Amino acid sequence: MQLAMLGLGKMGGNMVRRLRRGGIEVVGYNRSPDVVASLATEEGMVAASSVADAVTQLQSPRMVWLMLPSGEPTENQIRELAPLLARGDIVIDGGNSNYKDSQRRGAWLAEQGIGFMDAGTSGGIWGMENGYCLMVGATPEVAKIVEPVLKVLAPAPDRGWAHVGPVGSGHFTKMIHNGIEYGMMQAMAEGLELLRGKQEFSLDLAQITELWRHSSVVRSWLLDLTAQALQDDQTLDKVAPYVADSGEGRWTAVEAVEQGVAAPVLTLALQMRFASQNETGYGYRLLSMMRNAFGGHAVKQTGGGK
Repeated sequence: MQLAMLGLGKMGGNMVRRLRRGGIEVVGYNRSPDVVASLATEEGMVAASSVADAVTQLQSPRMVWLMLPSGEPTENQIRELAPLLARGDIVIDGGNSNYKDSQRRGAWLAEQGIGFMDAGTSGGIWGMENGYCLMVGATPEVAKIVEPVLKVLAPAPDRGWAHVGPVGSGHFTKMIHNGIEYGMMQAMAEGLELLRGKQEFSLDLAQITELWRHSSVVRSWLLDLTAQALQDDQTLDKVAPYVADSGEGRWTAVEAVEQGVAAPVLTLALQMRFASQNETGYGYRLLSMMRNAFGGHAVKQTGGGK
């Protein structure tokens, strides 16, 4: 089986590595020729010099997976890609697109006989080793064709991936997933800041987070990553208390308003990220560190950091 991967950044490049090691032939293209050459040498990926070159190296029906920033980059790429494809070919968007955009794009491609899958992808920089959690939206026919690829990318063939519904539902599910993630991270950061603030006890946060990892109700992968990071540095003095948001938290809050569903935790967690741009505090440093630990997101450092 084969597919083209357009966008070979942190996520896309690691997905290529996992696919190749799982026996899937991958034709890869990225704006940086050095990245393409590196993956071709290291993993046996078939190098492409352009999007058109990547498409021409595929056998019909062709499958093209996009791992690009949401919004205009993904929109422009799909518009450029469509004329190069034929009826029966499939486009997969594995980025963090707005589900409403995915519904619109899927309908537009369907008019041309081209299949579309929106794949909400979670796993961050650890996905290559541990597998990716994949929440996909598509017609049953498209989902069946792409299924072998999903099984290789997932933690195991029988878990960690699901065809959750029609086009748009994959990115919708990932959007809500990220909203929940915001709330979990905020709660953990606030609790740890309270522990640190009780100076009379001189609590060891590395010891406590490691303790919680074992049989406590709050054990989680986020806690694992936090405990690991605190073993190395509990002061976080070199981490600026600035926490960016990827956009999906905003979309989740808007969705809650549109549905008239109370979502105070998710909404407030988003607002606290906004507040981090003007506030200082240990909790914000923890949030920034967590985002870096699971997703490789850049950490904004303080003036004295290196």
